[in-house]
Amino acid sequence: MLASLARVLPLLVGPILLLLGSLAQAAEPIRLWHAYRGAEEEALTEILADFDGAPVETLAIPYDAFGSKLAAAIPLGEGPHLYIDSHERLGDYRRRKIVVPVGDALEAGAFDPVALAAVRLDDEAWAVPLSRKSVALYVNTALVDEVPPTLEGIVALRSSLPKGVYPFAYEVKKAYSHAPLLHAFGGHMLTDDDRFGFVGPEAEASVRFAASLVEQGAVPANADGGLVTNLFKSGKAAFAMSGPWLAADLGDAVPYRVQPLPILEATGRPMQPFLTVEAVMLSPHGAQRDDVRALARHLAGAAAAEVRQRRARTVTARLDVAPPADDPLLAAFIAQAEQAIPMPTSPAMRSTWEPADRALAKVLRGQADPASALEEAAHRFDDVRRPPPPPASPLPMLVILSALTLWGAFVLVQRARQPGMRERLRRSLPAYRYVVHAVLAVGILVILPLVVGAGTALFAGPAGETQYVGLANFVDILTARGGPLLSTGSFYLVLLVTLLWTLVNVVFHLGLGLGLGLLLARPLLRMKAIYRVLLIVPWAVPNYVTALAWKGMFDQQYGAITGVILALNDTLGTSIEPIAWFSSFTTAFTANAATNIWLGFPFMMVVTIGALTGVPKDVLEAAEVDGATRWQRLTKVVLPMIRPTMMPAITLGAIWTFNMFNVVFLVSGGDPDGSTDILVSEAYRWAFTREAQYGYAAAYAVLIFLLLMVTTRLLERTKGRWDRAGRGGDS
Repeated sequence: MLASLARVLPLLVGPILLLLGSLAQAAEPIRLWHAYRGAEEEALTEILADFDGAPVETLAIPYDAFGSKLAAAIPLGEGPHLYIDSHERLGDYRRRKIVVPVGDALEAGAFDPVALAAVRLDDEAWAVPLSRKSVALYVNTALVDEVPPTLEGIVALRSSLPKGVYPFAYEVKKAYSHAPLLHAFGGHMLTDDDRFGFVGPEAEASVRFAASLVEQGAVPANADGGLVTNLFKSGKAAFAMSGPWLAADLGDAVPYRVQPLPILEATGRPMQPFLTVEAVMLSPHGAQRDDVRALARHLAGAAAAEVRQRRARTVTARLDVAPPADDPLLAAFIAQAEQAIPMPTSPAMRSTWEPADRALAKVLRGQADPASALEEAAHRFDDVRRPPPPPASPLPMLVILSALTLWGAFVLVQRARQPGMRERLRRSLPAYRYVVHAVLAVGILVILPLVVGAGTALFAGPAGETQYVGLANFVDILTARGGPLLSTGSFYLVLLVTLLWTLVNVVFHLGLGLGLGLLLARPLLRMKAIYRVLLIVPWAVPNYVTALAWKGMFDQQYGAITGVILALNDTLGTSIEPIAWFSSFTTAFTANAATNIWLGFPFMMVVTIGALTGVPKDVLEAAEVDGATRWQRLTKVVLPMIRPTMMPAITLGAIWTFNMFNVVFLVSGGDPDGSTDILVSEAYRWAFTREAQYGYAAAYAVLIFLLLMVTTRLLERTKGRWDRAGRGGDS
């Protein structure tokens, strides 16, 4: 009996385990991440409602943060089972091991060959195509009756358009928007062997042409996506180059139609934009589930494609779904997609945008000729893409850590052997119960991330290909990566800018805060409460909102400051030129500093008001009786008494300003040419725009921490000497 049971039991256990695993798998909802908004999200909701399978949990994530969220979640077995993203990120995702081949989730023979080729790497499909997206030409039919076949013809319409109307609007300083011009001149952004392609005669000719458009006033010089939308929507642009997302913002504001981009008369070639294939991708743990692959097939199916065409008006990647006959906008984007060039999937592509954008901006500002600017961009690309330092032996670091551990253990043993130590420890146990939760919280939320960050600084290489290199990252940073110590982007130049940034802001924060605090503390001042509320508003508003608002005020063409200058010109008959705030270091730094001063002075004002409440009135009255003037009472009595309260506030303000990423990143964006970047924004670029070199960025973070720690200790010692000197004087 037992022998028979022993033979049968293994045969039963296997199917039972498979059944339990299937039940558990079916019970777990499918997690789907996407970056859709508006009509596209509504179409996705309708498509998922028709899915006959496990429940689906969707999560919308901003596009700019999409890749970093995936890279943080999927390696830990968390995150989505499948996600919708652009095909050009596939190379980076494969290197990070957060995407796998789709296998049977791809329906054979159903997709456009170009879209299918875009998602294939090494003869394997790594995603299931959904739709094709590219920019096209928007035409304001209220301003233009007949569209010229060439871009030069469109520019020539400038003389016939109403005053203040641009013939053509696009993001002239962005490499992505410049790509159609580059392709029309026969150039490429990236070569087949992953080298920087935005160099050479073709690239230089395309940049010169773009500069000529700005010089002629045919295109706005500093347009971003929002400005292009507003110009076209308000009838201030006859033509605009943008994607399907512009149609969603226009509504019925202006009559328009869409058609493929024109031919460039100078070369006889059409303007060919980059093609982005939106696709479903599977995470490693999601690909193991049959229902996840079934959902991928459903999302890419013919019925889903028809929903996306009807609701979101996106160009499908399927061959068996005909576009609606009554949708000219969709027909135009289909025609444009046929002419577009699929964006390369190589991880190197992500490293082209920053140097290319900076090169375009320098030429358009007249700070460099195309040849030198593009050569500099190629050098920056090569610098980011250069191989990581050679692997190092971890033995020296292990020896150092072991020695420190032994030393710490020796110190603890020595203290434990001190007389009365055990008794003191026993008496302290009740107190430890009150702080143990705080110690754990600080340890997990503060100490542990610091240790992990310091450890990450010992590794180098892009995500997915990191290796232990010891202190090589610190050596590279402190030697300016082998270049001049004060070259653009070097640690020492960025450090000098950061120190200047901190000094200027803290001085103004303290000066304005102290002055306003003293003024609002006057007992005879009327409506003090109202003034306090109004002056605290800049501090209460989130700093990123304020930064974006001030950036708009500094816009050279449409900013509030330019409006004031033009109003003065009209009123006084002057001829003051609008200031190009982000074309030089001085003006860009001033714009950043003005924004941060506005954000920071209320904190110092509040601290000053609080500190002044601790100044005894009888001391001030005694000084006044002794004949002290108002200035003497301020400098000899008030300021010395509030100094102990103000010093910690100054230290905090300096630390916050030293790491004030939002203002620098959102207002100037590092312009011109990265000269206004501070240490924390430079670390951000190495982590998120330069092939995710987290080890190098972590080394920057460690150096920032050390600089702040040393500076804080020096301030504490200085404060201690001042306090001792003050007590000595009192005695």
